[in-house]
Amino acid sequence: MSITAGVDIGSTASKAVVLRGGRVVGQVVGPSTTNPKVTARRIFLQALDRAGLDSADVDFVVGTGYGRTQVRFAHQNISEITCHGRGAHFLFPEARTVIDIGGQDTKAIGLDSDGNLIDFAMNDKCAAGTGRFLEAMARALEVPLADMGRDFFEQGEPATITSMCSVFAESEVINLINDGVARPPIVKGLLWSLAGRVAALTRRIGLTPELVLSGGVAKSAAVRRAVADKLGVEFAPLDGADPQLIGALGAALIAADLA
Repeated sequence: MSITAGVDIGSTASKAVVLRGGRVVGQVVGPSTTNPKVTARRIFLQALDRAGLDSADVDFVVGTGYGRTQVRFAHQNISEITCHGRGAHFLFPEARTVIDIGGQDTKAIGLDSDGNLIDFAMNDKCAAGTGRFLEAMARALEVPLADMGRDFFEQGEPATITSMCSVFAESEVINLINDGVARPPIVKGLLWSLAGRVAALTRRIGLTPELVLSGGVAKSAAVRRAVADKLGVEFAPLDGADPQLIGALGAALIAADLA
């Protein structure tokens, strides 16, 4: 019975999943740091500790994510696009479109019926439509991200946010605050702006249900609602799955194939 691991080093969060015989026995999500090599080792050992295992027990490790080349102990490094597709297909076998909203980029991934990658589109030139965008707007509003989610579901129309650039959008937010606009309409406008960017990216590869939203931002019910409404298609229900771990899970599953 092989023991494998996937280590996903993102720009904001780092994740590790350990599998034994194809079953998850350890998993961890933690913050990324300015030293991804050290972060990768720490998050890997934490996941092993939760599994009651030692590094010598692991047959194969795959590194993925923004900092995958810094997972120096990995046997192989594989693109997060491939890993998110594999992880999503494992959890949701009917998945044909995966949207991964990461800390600094967003990816739309098309899969075939076997979970193989057939197309993808990536926004990696601008922070709009990413977790960084939400963090910057939360700072401008001086509000926790969790409260932004609650504000989205308040009654009322969204404020108009015209810029797709994070820097200019922040200026718009500050102007709206100075004009006395309440926070919920501003939050609604921001999330609709983010959702519009994500929807446009997804349509570049073709919108094929069933849809899965992955990444840490997928934990936000407000983001899920906004993107689903913009696309006009519902996402597969999470049913207890942690969308932030999908990339690491996919890496561990690929490791099992290679072990």
